[in-house]
Amino acid sequence: MTEDHGNDPHSASGAFDTRAIHAGQAFDPTTGAVIPPIYQTSTFVQDGIGGLRGGYEYNRSANPTRSALQTQLASLEGAAHGYSFASGLAAEDALLRAAMRPGDHVVLGNDVYGGTHRLISKILGGWGIEITTVEMGDLDAVATAIRPSTKVLWVETPSNPLMKITDIASLAQVGHDRGLLVVVDNTFATPALQTPLALGADVVVHSTTKYLGGHSDVLGGAVLLNDDELAEKVGFIQFAAGAVSAPLDAWLTTRGIKTLSVRMQRHSENAQAIAEHLAGHPAIERVYYPGLPDHPGHGIASTQMSRFGGMVSLALTAGPTAARSLAESTHLFQLAESLGGVESLIGYPPEMTHASVRGTELAVPENVVRLSVGIEDVTDLIADLDDALGRLG
Repeated sequence: MTEDHGNDPHSASGAFDTRAIHAGQAFDPTTGAVIPPIYQTSTFVQDGIGGLRGGYEYNRSANPTRSALQTQLASLEGAAHGYSFASGLAAEDALLRAAMRPGDHVVLGNDVYGGTHRLISKILGGWGIEITTVEMGDLDAVATAIRPSTKVLWVETPSNPLMKITDIASLAQVGHDRGLLVVVDNTFATPALQTPLALGADVVVHSTTKYLGGHSDVLGGAVLLNDDELAEKVGFIQFAAGAVSAPLDAWLTTRGIKTLSVRMQRHSENAQAIAEHLAGHPAIERVYYPGLPDHPGHGIASTQMSRFGGMVSLALTAGPTAARSLAESTHLFQLAESLGGVESLIGYPPEMTHASVRGTELAVPENVVRLSVGIEDVTDLIADLDDALGRLG
């Protein structure tokens, strides 16, 4: 159920780019195929009752393709344990149920993916989990929000969609001083740009649907951690509740990860160029991008990230109508949910990704659009945005 089923004895060796390609990816010993096969099977023959071959008995409990992905993910995040799920929210749900009990409390960043807030407040809230949202960049506010019943500090950095930056090492110290579990959603940065466990976080979660898969063709999620006891609980929930990644989905995610480093470099370069181009544009009230020197979190991002990522959000000067119009007026930037693929996407968070938090303290300003900057030629992307902005009148 964990990366321990991986088939690569050298999964922890080599630089990041090497591990992204080789961790868990030993060639097929039967045929010599460079790419490990997709084990598209629901069950496995046993050598007598209880005589499992390689520990495999049923696809929900373990599958070699998923095991290979889990080895790969754990290696990249510097984790001892990795678990791959059917979606990012399935991964988050398993972790929270493993770490918490009814009556426990979560301190959550006040700018996070709307689905995370919905999961905790609407689903786990009915189970007795309480939630407080806070500005995670304000460590005093975080400390004040912590209760005797608090068990988890949950942060996204960069955050979705306002690109807030949290000092992971400082937050981890605050959390650990109070005996809390510090969880970082690393979806936007990926381990190619940021490794939260090395900065003191206890757990990393991902929507692997996004940059890790990278090609907008697969859904998935992951939990990465070092704590053996908590890992066992997460693994049990993965097995018992069954929200596992299917073999083909795991294989597609692994394929995407092999080019993660080069893609993140291009995503970051393009996003930086677009952010700099639009800063000061008369139609743009504010550009949210940590790579800009005037971003409030630029200094921290410069120390804990190797690049600044591919996500840019824009606040339109003319307000919500202009924001909606921009989202519906671009061509290369396609109007769609999700992010992190090789193609550029544009979205209107208040009515798309964050519709579930409208009317709450996490509501996104209605003049904001979010760009997932792809790896196309950046001059074409800039021309697309300039053309759409020019047509706003």
